[in-house]
Amino acid sequence: MVASPPRRFDPDDGPSGDADRAATPKFKPYHHPAAGWGAAKAVSEFMIVKEREPLLGTHAILKMNHENGGFDCPGCAWPDSIKGIHLDICENGIKHVTWEMTHKRVGREFFATHSVGELSTWSDHDLEDQGRLTEPMVYDPDTDHYVPISWAEAFDLAGTALRELDDPNQAAFYTSGRLGNEATFLYQLMARELGTNNLPDCSNMCHEASGRALQAALGTGKGTCDLEDWETTDALFVMGVNAASNAPRMLTALAEADRRGAQIVHINPLVEAGATRTIIPHEIMQMATFHSTKTSTLNLQPRIGGDFALIRGMAKAVFEESETEPKALDRQFIERHTVGFDDYRARVEATPWSLIEQQSLLSEAEIRKAARIYCDADRSIISWCLGVTQHEHGVDTIREIVNLLLLRGNLGREGAGPSPVRGHSNVQGNRTCGIDNKPPAKFLDRLDEVCGILSPRADGYDVVATIEAMQAGKLKVFMAMGGNFALAAPDTAYTYEALRKCALTIQVSTKLNRSHLVHGARALILPCLGRTERDEQRGGLQRTSVEDSMAMVHLSKGMKKPASAHLRSEPAIVAGIARIALPDSRTPWESYVEDYDRIRDTMSKVLDGFEDFNRRVRLPLGFRIKQPARELIFLTPSGKAEFSAAELPDLTMAPGMLTLATMRSHDQWNTTIYSDNDRYRGIKNLRTLVFMNREDMRERGLREFDEVDITSIARDGSKRSVQRYKVIPYDIPVGCAAGYMPELNVLCAIGDYSTQSDQPIMKNLKVTIDRSV
Repeated sequence: MVASPPRRFDPDDGPSGDADRAATPKFKPYHHPAAGWGAAKAVSEFMIVKEREPLLGTHAILKMNHENGGFDCPGCAWPDSIKGIHLDICENGIKHVTWEMTHKRVGREFFATHSVGELSTWSDHDLEDQGRLTEPMVYDPDTDHYVPISWAEAFDLAGTALRELDDPNQAAFYTSGRLGNEATFLYQLMARELGTNNLPDCSNMCHEASGRALQAALGTGKGTCDLEDWETTDALFVMGVNAASNAPRMLTALAEADRRGAQIVHINPLVEAGATRTIIPHEIMQMATFHSTKTSTLNLQPRIGGDFALIRGMAKAVFEESETEPKALDRQFIERHTVGFDDYRARVEATPWSLIEQQSLLSEAEIRKAARIYCDADRSIISWCLGVTQHEHGVDTIREIVNLLLLRGNLGREGAGPSPVRGHSNVQGNRTCGIDNKPPAKFLDRLDEVCGILSPRADGYDVVATIEAMQAGKLKVFMAMGGNFALAAPDTAYTYEALRKCALTIQVSTKLNRSHLVHGARALILPCLGRTERDEQRGGLQRTSVEDSMAMVHLSKGMKKPASAHLRSEPAIVAGIARIALPDSRTPWESYVEDYDRIRDTMSKVLDGFEDFNRRVRLPLGFRIKQPARELIFLTPSGKAEFSAAELPDLTMAPGMLTLATMRSHDQWNTTIYSDNDRYRGIKNLRTLVFMNREDMRERGLREFDEVDITSIARDGSKRSVQRYKVIPYDIPVGCAAGYMPELNVLCAIGDYSTQSDQPIMKNLKVTIDRSV
């Protein structure tokens, strides 16, 4: 049965197309604990009412994130419990899995009924809500419909297009975080054997700043902490993280930290629900008695981008205390394991408190409260997410975080260190396994030696450079393994135009999305297995591996019958294209697909830390990739941890201007929107909104739900606008505003990316907000 959605999409409204929805928007500030019965109710409604999958949904709950025969949640990258918690799950993980396991199907009858032109008018929610893709489809320009194509024909079309390129750099291979390690390794191998390092990925838009900063400071692109450190630390500093929505299982760690007396400081322009209190759903007594646990000792609300100044202020307070209390600094650690301390100290001492207050919009007294907690703690962890990285000065901010940790020796010991929170399952594993447009020579040398290829040495395109290359006509073939590139990327209109200039776009997906409708002259939709589904190959039932935020690698095994007999696994899709694109290849593509252990055997010879991969990944909870910096081994030019001494950025805004940050709602996962609600922020039936400080609203004569136009001013002076967004008064610093991605990605110009990390600065947009006329 083919359904016609009730809502339509107007490109001028932004990607979600919610402007014409009939339900009345509502706003009521949320004052309840995060998770708890609210999450239980939301999960029940989602499984039973929306997706009508109560049995499969319940089965999934019992299998998700289990070390014995379970599958890894395809949502966030938070580590699995090390305590054997049977229900190591969360609301958004269950939604994500149930959304994937839907009974709805999108087959040839659907595409015969609906043209691309018509589908382009549908909202993004309704596109994905049609269900799972069931067979390969190819775009027919004569009819404007997708039509069926066999797998052999699809592989021939894609492989021939790649083989016949004048230059392999006319192709780019994008990766979304959901891709498993084995498929990731084959994907990058195909690209490099073809002759290109054009391997853009979602990290280019989220945690690129983290990798570059940590690599420069410590010689590793990852955090050094594991979950045991979170369970033993004395103080947690959580920066730019909306834990209850984006890493809900973190709430368990925060609640346990509070119970054992650890101090928890949340640093965010918005005080999110996860930064107040929680009821953990698997804690039966707490649920039965409605007993909540605090998740915060202190909440600080710097201006958007003011985190750098806050951390600098904490460091200044540490130095000042060291004048009367020598133990405030770990001088032995600094002398043995660091360089650049004197220059950093001079920089901090030369930074006046007045400047720190001005740039953070926090008082000296507030910053000293955080510094007091830091100095009183023997062991501290500082954790962060996109609220820190998606800025021009993201790398400098993270270097400053490391500086602060180094001052008190909070590295290389239990319960201490830097701990970035990766947002998407296996996004860290993608980079580990070779998805890197600027790969290190050591990795390429090993890859060539083991796999018998000759890898290119020139840097490839990242996300922004890929879009620019499309626009310039330099890129002919674009392939995406998962994700929804058209919506996730910045400068929506510019990105759409760029994609349409490609000769061929290839989307490997589980569900219909906007990227299937914004396509090249030719286009393929290749449907793949979901992580919840059984992957049967000639060698039997296969398992794939993933890496979490804390460098733990473990296996995931699907448990559900595939949505269609015509689905292929991601390794099989890569291998099928590679066999045509590289007819003279000596890579055993067919053998790899028959048994993923063979892929892992090769990976163990190429990737540092993956030695004895097949044995170690089958251990309970898998294995942790060794982090040299955790052992105080620093692979930096100096051989030591390196202080940085950057100046504070000037965040002063011109009169009438605001700084806007994009963010997710609670009821969405990346570009997948489950509903128009945002429970933890008190929003119902609305996505086209902007959260504003009440003083900023008064200056503009605005009231709650008034309609406004938001206009961004790019570095080059160009402007981009969205119209008739509704204003929501919110507890956010003066001069700051916030709204939802992907709708507001249209405001981020393609040239507005960090010169430090090359990330689009989606959390630091300069805007004006005016009443709509």
